[in-house]
Amino acid sequence: MSTASQPGNQTSSQSSPGASGNNSSNRGQGGARGGRGGGRPRGADSPTVRLSKALSWLLRHNAAAQGVAIRPDGYVLIKDVLAHSKFKGYSIPQIMEVVDTNDKKRFQVLSDEQGNPEWIRAVQGHSLQTVTDPGLEPLDASLIPDAVHGTMFSKWPLIGAQGLNKMGRNHIHMAIGLLGTEGVISGMRGSCNLYIHIDTAKAIADGYKFYKAANNVILSDGKNGEGIIPPEYFSKVVRSNGEVILPAP
Repeated sequence: MSTASQPGNQTSSQSSPGASGNNSSNRGQGGARGGRGGGRPRGADSPTVRLSKALSWLLRHNAAAQGVAIRPDGYVLIKDVLAHSKFKGYSIPQIMEVVDTNDKKRFQVLSDEQGNPEWIRAVQGHSLQTVTDPGLEPLDASLIPDAVHGTMFSKWPLIGAQGLNKMGRNHIHMAIGLLGTEGVISGMRGSCNLYIHIDTAKAIADGYKFYKAANNVILSDGKNGEGIIPPEYFSKVVRSNGEVILPAP
C-alpha cells in the first residue's frame, strides 16, 4: 500500500454515475447471495449497502491492521481501498455512489487538482487511535442546545450508575435531537428506545469537550479524554414510549 501524503485541492464530492452494483461473492463484503432467480433474499443488503458497511469497517476501525495507510485526519487513498481484497471488483464510481447517496453522510472525499476523487474518510465513528484529527468542530454550549444519546433501555441500569462510556470508540456519540428532527440524520440507531439528554452547558463549564462532525453527529471524549460523561450531566432520560426516567417523577 502507498504511504499517505498530502492531497491536492480539497473539493466537495460531486455526484458520479455509480455502477449498478457488484456481484462478487467475496465473503468480506457481507450480505447473502441471491437465489436462483437472481433476487436478493429477504433482509439481504444491496451491493451499495454492503460497500458502505465495508468502507465503515475499514476506515473507522481496521485500516492500520489491514496495512492500509491512514492519515491522522482519517483520509485513505481510494486506490489503496480498491487494492484491498475486501473491495475486489468495486470501482471509484461505486464508491462515489455510496458517498453521495448515504443517508447518514458517513463519508467525505478529497479530489486531486483535476477534480478526480483521490482520498476518502469516515467523518466519525473511529476506534483507530491514530486518527487524532478527523476534522471535528469544537463546540460551546450555545451551539448545541440539545445533545441526545440514544441507547437501549436494557442498558440503563449500568449507564444510570456509571454514565455514558465511549467503549471501543474514540468518542461518545450523540445527536442534536431525536431522529426525525430537522437536521438529525445520524448520531443514534433507529432501534433505540431510550434517549439520554445531556446538560451540555453544565458539562462544558466543568471541562467536558464536545465536537460536531460533518454529518451533525455530536461527539465527546469526556473530560481530559477519559471517555465518560457521568450521570450528573443527564438532564432528562425518556423512553420511546414516553415514560420519563429522569428527572424522577
